[in-house]
Amino acid sequence: MRVASIGEKIRVLRTGKGYSVNEFAKRSGVSKSYISNIERGVQKNPSLIVMGKLAKTLGVPLEELLTHKYANEEKKDIN
Repeated sequence: MRVASIGEKIRVLRTGKGYSVNEFAKRSGVSKSYISNIERGVQKNPSLIVMGKLAKTLGVPLEELLTHKYANEEKKDIN
């Protein structure tokens, strides 16, 4: 089973809220180009600060944006 990328999750949640990239950028305080780069997979490691802004704007916990793959990598780093 393929795990959705962070960008794919953000795009699905954003479109589910009916936000254009432009509106999402205004609401979150993150630039349109940066959001677009995250969604397209160009920016693969957005900061937690940016991810927090996006999660808050989407009304979801930050953890929901993090993929299972990344959560497993974080657990390895802790141990």
